[in-house]
Amino acid sequence: MGRKEMIAMLLAGGEGKRLGVLTKDLAKPAVYFGGKYRIIDFTLSNCAHSGIDTVGVLTQYQPLELNRYLGIGSPWGLDRRDGGMTILPPYVKQRGGVWYKGTANAIYQNMAFIERYNPEYVLVISGDHIYKMDYDLMLQHHKSCEADVTIAGIQVDWKEASRFGVMHVDDEDRILAFEEKPKNPTSNLASMGVYIFTWKALQKYLIYDESNRASSNDFGKDVIPAMLRDGLRLHTYAFKGYWKDVGTIESLWEANMDLIADEPSLDLYDPEWRIFSVSPNRPAQYASETAEVTSSFVTEGCVLEGFVDRSVLFYGVHAEIGSQVTESVIMPNVRIGAGAHIHRAIIGEGAVVQAGVKIGDPNDDAITVVAVEQYVSIEHQLLEVEQS
Repeated sequence: MGRKEMIAMLLAGGEGKRLGVLTKDLAKPAVYFGGKYRIIDFTLSNCAHSGIDTVGVLTQYQPLELNRYLGIGSPWGLDRRDGGMTILPPYVKQRGGVWYKGTANAIYQNMAFIERYNPEYVLVISGDHIYKMDYDLMLQHHKSCEADVTIAGIQVDWKEASRFGVMHVDDEDRILAFEEKPKNPTSNLASMGVYIFTWKALQKYLIYDESNRASSNDFGKDVIPAMLRDGLRLHTYAFKGYWKDVGTIESLWEANMDLIADEPSLDLYDPEWRIFSVSPNRPAQYASETAEVTSSFVTEGCVLEGFVDRSVLFYGVHAEIGSQVTESVIMPNVRIGAGAHIHRAIIGEGAVVQAGVKIGDPNDDAITVVAVEQYVSIEHQLLEVEQS
């Protein structure tokens, strides 16, 4: 098997507790987004556009639907013999099975997979962020800095900074300090969870970290600080584009709304950087003479007889006569009964909204989440507690 310059290890095992009922039976990277996609489509499409043809996808929590969706990687050009996509769940060893204990341990458990390709560099990425990024440009930066580790960084709002690993850097982008989710951050330069490691350095520190019983086996909490303490060359790669960690109900809703703004900050229509996904192969959407649709994404297979404004509708949604949908995300195969009103809500796949039901209050900023079995109303105060 030929040597690869860089392979990607995609962490896709997230439980997504803060997404509530949306991830009850679904891994976070498999959550629907943007009318046609799953969250993981963005990271995989970035790999495709960046010329990365070998991706290990590390799954763990509720992997069944995610594995079915990924298949053999055809939509992202990863259905190939020399490399391609490989699903890497935790596996049973002679002395029993071990779940991934943290991000670093997940990579440690798959060192044999990495060694098969004997890469010079390893890209570690997450399957639960929305962004478009050329990883090859980041690799060139990594090489030019002669770095052991390069961490993609982005300036975030100060009130959000405590959700992330934050970095202090010098004038040459060298990392001087790294704090993982500090309560009182002293920097708002956040790690995007996109790392390029020189493989020989990473290999050494994964083995060291695994032998340290006091470690939580996490890149941000353990491995990166250890590398900094030992004087390795850690650099940042400044990212200027759109990036969103969609780990909460509010951020998932906001990211969907960002797509339908008058001037969207994330361009899904760029022919040079298409987001690839598994097509549902449905008939064209249909709007009856009673339908009215403004500023919305409406995907194939939808039947519209009501009013839709500033909303994202996935395939197979049927909105009956007299229904109203505003500022909402409606996931696949939802039926909205006649006269039902939905405002600032996320409606889960396959849900049935009965005729005349009202979900959400136009006078309230709350975001309501409705699944097939239950719905939960989540206020902004609760979301802020979850994010802290």
